[in-house]
Amino acid sequence: MKNYTITVNGNVYDVTVEEGTGTGAAPAAAKAAAPKAAPKAAPAAAKASSGAGSIKIEAGAAGKVFKLEASAGQAVKKGDAVVILEAMKMEIPVVAPQDGTVASIDVAVGDAVEAGALLATMN
Repeated sequence: MKNYTITVNGNVYDVTVEEGTGTGAAPAAAKAAAPKAAPKAAPAAAKASSGAGSIKIEAGAAGKVFKLEASAGQAVKKGDAVVILEAMKMEIPVVAPQDGTVASIDVAVGDAVEAGALLATMN
């Protein structure tokens, strides 16, 4: 078993991972999936340069944009939800990393996004 400390949206989690005893097919599948995600993230990088704000708000996980909680020009506090993603029937809030004003919303409800995709920008 291995212990890891993971931080997600400012929340710290201590997790323990147990090594599997399978045939090794699952790790190979995970490695194969990772390179496919990189080309899909390229369009998000192009959007990043067009964003109006200097602070990026990015997706922590792949999913579908479920709801927009903020709009351009709206003042938000650190921890306020800006976008709600849906992944595996769960709603995942993507929050403002600090106090500021939303400069742009770069996604629409229903958009599919990859982990790390630019969702919005702030000033």
